[in-house]
Amino acid sequence: MKTFTQKPAEVEKKWIIIDAEGLVVGRLASLVAMRLRGKHKATYTPHVDDGDNVIIINAEKVVLTGKKYTEKKYYWHTGYPGGIKERTARAIIEGRFPERVVEKAIERMIPRGPLGRRQMKNLRVYAGAEHPHEAQSPEVLDVAAMNSKNKRSA
Repeated sequence: MKTFTQKPAEVEKKWIIIDAEGLVVGRLASLVAMRLRGKHKATYTPHVDDGDNVIIINAEKVVLTGKKYTEKKYYWHTGYPGGIKERTARAIIEGRFPERVVEKAIERMIPRGPLGRRQMKNLRVYAGAEHPHEAQSPEVLDVAAMNSKNKRSA
């Protein structure tokens, strides 16, 4: 029996929408990363972008467990000597771009490289409930119903 290898021309991408209100960030991110890579499909091929397009709404209402909301730090470097900066998850979620917490969690679960960057382009994250992708008629994926641990009340 030969190993199945999917060709890029044979890929069928679906559109999926996820409401992130009350969902735990890490559990949401691992599920979305799996969908973006296409590992949920029987036709998964490691070197082909065969994942789905994922839309996440209400990203500002995600939940971090434990003390992560106040103590988790995100670091970046300015490029200058001594230019390490940090910001807490609370500052980001309450700030101007709260969707970045979800984006970073998912990005860090996707392999680095050209294919990973291509797969990250299939992700759209919105802080509020509105999104401009109604024309694609996305299917609703209820992550909270998959496992009782996926949803937490803050």
